[in-house]
Amino acid sequence: MTTRKPLSVLFVGGSGIISHASVARAVALGHRVTVLNRGRSSQRPVPDDVETLVADATDHDAVDAALAGRDFDVVAQFRAFTPDHVARDAERFAGRTGQYVFISSASAYQKPPARVPVTESTPLVNPFWQYSRDKIACEDVLVRAHREHGFPVTVVRPSHTYDRTLIPTTGGWTDVARMRAGRPVVVHGDGTSQWTLTHTDDFAVGFVGLLGHPLAVGDTFQIMGTHAPTWDQVYRWLAAAAGVEEPELVHVASETVARVLPDVGPGLLGDKAHSMVFDCSKLQALVPEFGTTVTYDQAAVEQVAWYDAHPEAQRVDEVLDAGFDRLVEHARSL
Repeated sequence: MTTRKPLSVLFVGGSGIISHASVARAVALGHRVTVLNRGRSSQRPVPDDVETLVADATDHDAVDAALAGRDFDVVAQFRAFTPDHVARDAERFAGRTGQYVFISSASAYQKPPARVPVTESTPLVNPFWQYSRDKIACEDVLVRAHREHGFPVTVVRPSHTYDRTLIPTTGGWTDVARMRAGRPVVVHGDGTSQWTLTHTDDFAVGFVGLLGHPLAVGDTFQIMGTHAPTWDQVYRWLAAAAGVEEPELVHVASETVARVLPDVGPGLLGDKAHSMVFDCSKLQALVPEFGTTVTYDQAAVEQVAWYDAHPEAQRVDEVLDAGFDRLVEHARSL
């Protein structure tokens, strides 16, 4: 592991699925961590020795007031989703940080990718999902700020990063409830496309390893593991964790799922419908300790156990549930 001096690090966010493990790792490595968000999360509380500033990340006046007179070695921005927001950040943190890390998204990559594995040079173009197009626009703003004004940006592109609370299937807990009730679950496509899943603890190793690294400034890194199971595997592992021996998987074309469940459509057609396998050698050259240590067959057990221990989180989405029934009926009628 590369050893560098302790840093003062501001996490904008810090209690979310993708960020909370990175906060904990930064603290464990001796960095002085400040978190700015809307308040402490009961599900993912930050470590006790983390300084907490309370402000809504989208309320620029409140953020300015909370950070008045403060400088940081690193600013990690997990809560920016529009180009206007990052443009304001580039002004706010100019001369006040040695590195501004923007969390973009691997969903910004070309869909379907023309070549795999996907690298940082894969084209950024996603006509299916506005979220992805906004992330691309954010990157454009920050790259321009770096080129024209020397703004010390590092862009990070995670893929599907999860913790014990985020079940990766289309229905989440609704799928678990259906399988436990002996009902079929809908799997988009033919179930054989590969999908890279990265545990938040593994992501944290790569992410924190880039903080304060002089070779990371002005560059882009994707952070995801090598674990890329098929969707059928994901559903079967989740079923096994839930105590279901033979789940009924009904395969439905992604376009049909998107038509019946329009809220699911953009993220499905713009991301999950395609096999996504990545090459993280660029990251590993700077952070050699990064790698996959948690695979989803293990994590599914952790997730189901967490939900079983938290019945208040076992919420069935009635809209999705009814939509799945229509999709199953459609598939059986063919």
